[in-house]
Amino acid sequence: MLDKDITIITKGKGTYLYDAKGKKYLDGVSSLWCNVHGHQVPEIDRAIQKQLKKIAHSTMLGSSNEPAILLAERLVKMAPKGLSRVFYSDSGSEANEIAAKMAFQYWQQTKPAKPKKNLFLTVREGYHGDTIGSVSLGGVDLFHQIFGPMLFKTLKVKSPHDYPSRKVSNDKWLKDCVKEAEAVFKKYGSRLAAVHMEPLIEGAGGMLAHPWGYLKAIRRLCDKYDVLLILDEVATGFGRTGTMFACEQEGVSPDILCLAKNLTAGYLPLAATLTTEKIYKAFLGTFESARTFYHGHTFTGNQLACAAALANLDLIEKEEFLTHIEKSGEMLQEFLEALVAHPHVSEVRLRGMMGGIELIKDKKRNIPYGYAEKMGYQVCAEAKKLRVLIRPLGNVIVVMPPLAIAHQDLARLIEVISMSIHKATRRNADA
Repeated sequence: MLDKDITIITKGKGTYLYDAKGKKYLDGVSSLWCNVHGHQVPEIDRAIQKQLKKIAHSTMLGSSNEPAILLAERLVKMAPKGLSRVFYSDSGSEANEIAAKMAFQYWQQTKPAKPKKNLFLTVREGYHGDTIGSVSLGGVDLFHQIFGPMLFKTLKVKSPHDYPSRKVSNDKWLKDCVKEAEAVFKKYGSRLAAVHMEPLIEGAGGMLAHPWGYLKAIRRLCDKYDVLLILDEVATGFGRTGTMFACEQEGVSPDILCLAKNLTAGYLPLAATLTTEKIYKAFLGTFESARTFYHGHTFTGNQLACAAALANLDLIEKEEFLTHIEKSGEMLQEFLEALVAHPHVSEVRLRGMMGGIELIKDKKRNIPYGYAEKMGYQVCAEAKKLRVLIRPLGNVIVVMPPLAIAHQDLARLIEVISMSIHKATRRNADA
C-alpha cells in the first residue's frame, strides 16, 4: 500500500525538518542514522563553501587532493590502534564490500600465500549494505532472501539475540554465543579469511544487542586461528554507542574498519575503509606483479565531502561532545527502562544513543504482531501526526536521534514515541 501523504522535505534547521506545506518535524531518525549536529551547521556549511571556491571534485585515480589527505591523517590518529591506511568510497555498503575484497586478496598475496583462506564468518541478522557482496555478508532474510542465488557463500553463527540464555545472565549468554563461534573456528579456521561483523549491536537487523565480552572473545579467536577481524562501524562509529568507536568499549582493534554515515555529519556521501600496515604491504610490488587493489569509484575522496568530514571531526573532538552523548544516553536508558512495563513492549535494547523498542501483540502468551499488521509502521504514522519523524524495523521502533540533539528535543522525542506506541497498539487491540 502506498503512502498517499509523502512528506516532501524542503528545508532543515537544527534537529528539525520542514516540508513543502510548511510543517515542522523533529528529525527523530537522524535522516537515517547519519545526522550528527543537526541541519545547517555553520561550521560545516562554511567548510563546504570554502572548498567550493577551490574545486568540487577531481579524480583520485593517479592523483590525490588536499582535503582527502588531511582527513586520512585525522582518521588514522583517532582510529583504534594499529589502523594506519585509509581507502575511500561513497557509502557504507561499498566500505564493507571493499573490506571483504581486501581481506580475500590479502590472503592470496601475503607471504606465504594462503589461497585456501577464502571463507567469511558472519553473524545472522547482521546488515552490511545492499550491494551484492555486502548482501552476501549480511543475514537479514526479509531484505535479501530473494537474492540468494546471486550471493557468495558465507559461514554464519546465530545472532546473539537468538539465544534463550540472554535472559538469564550475561556470563551464561556470552558463554553460549562464544561456544558456537569457537566450534566454527575449530572446523574451518584454516579456511577462514575473516570474521565480518557489527560490534556491540546489530543495527538494521533490529537493534540486537550482543553480550558484553562477545567482541573481545571473537578477537581472541581470530588471533588464535590467524583470521582477520573486520568491523562494520558504519552505524556505530563517531560516538553513536557512547565512545568514539564501539570497539573501544571492549578494548578491541580490528584488522579492517568500515566507516560512513556520521563521517560527514549527514552532509555528503563518503565512506572509508581503514586497515593495518601489514595488510597494506601485501598489496605492494612491481608493476608486473599486478598486486594492486583494483577497486575505485568516480567520487572517491571527493573534496567537498572530505571538507565536510574535517569540519565534522573538529566538532566531534570537542570534549563536550561525548559528554553530551553520555547524558543523552542516560535519558534514553531511563525512558526505555520505564517503557518495558508497557503491555505491548516485549524488550528494549540500547547502546549509547542507538536503540530499539520491540513491540509484541500479546506479551503474556509471547505472540508477536504479524507482518501484515504493520504495527511498527502504525506507530511511526502516529508519531508523524505529532510532527516527529521516526522509522521502524518491522516491529522494532528505532531510537536513533541526532547525536547533538538538545535535551528538550530529546524529551519531546521520548514523549511522542511513548504516546504513539500507546495509541497505535490500543487501536489495534480495540479493533
